[in-house]
Amino acid sequence: MPFITAADPDLDFTALALKELAARGCHLCELGIPYSDPIADGPVIQASYTRALAQKVRLADILATVGAVTPQLGMPIVTMVSYSIVYRHGIEQYVRDAKQAGVSGAIVPDLLLEEADTLADVCRREDFSLIQLVTPTTPRDRAVRIAERSSGFLYYVSVTGITGERTRLPDNLVQNVAWLRERTELPICIGFGISRPEHVRLLAPVADGLIVGSALVRRMEYAASRPRAEVLREMGELADELLSALRETPDVQPPKSGK
Repeated sequence: MPFITAADPDLDFTALALKELAARGCHLCELGIPYSDPIADGPVIQASYTRALAQKVRLADILATVGAVTPQLGMPIVTMVSYSIVYRHGIEQYVRDAKQAGVSGAIVPDLLLEEADTLADVCRREDFSLIQLVTPTTPRDRAVRIAERSSGFLYYVSVTGITGERTRLPDNLVQNVAWLRERTELPICIGFGISRPEHVRLLAPVADGLIVGSALVRRMEYAASRPRAEVLREMGELADELLSALRETPDVQPPKSGK
């Protein structure tokens, strides 16, 4: 499940990247909506947001690009978006405009559980997934309540801290996700720090999805200065490498379905 930043370096490249990743066999893509104060994003993704915002990109432009490309993809798109953007646009309007563009759901990392009822109710009514995050420091009773208020899938943050490529993931990650799996029917997808085939082999047996962001976004940094075909090929080759590791992993949990 790749993550890319919308409009980095521009929306034409965003459309090309979505098509490339879909053609390589990715199952879902997170599209980051650029924001000046990103939550939990490391330097690679923060820099990509800065580059995108320098283009004066607007939400309407992003959704128009997504709407033009989603019929060609064969994979769902969900937005990673700050609640302030959703709120400023209008909660119901955001959901409806996103759906109109072919978006399937939203990850809202700065939306507290205690303040999620309004958006969750709109998403449920509109059949639009609200994907919320559980972190290693989330108390277990709160993690269960977050799962109960989420739809589509549950985003499990693998590490304490910010996004970014890592050589090693926490020793207790598999056990923590296994515990949560027993308490929700939602698919559980793991993100933060995943960038290598060995990460895929470690986590695939316990996860329904693996989210890869910084490793792809780092390659996008050069799309403004190198031939775009080369950058797209490198992004696709990374996707191929990780998908191959996924296919080679024995005893992978069958994906759950959930909305």
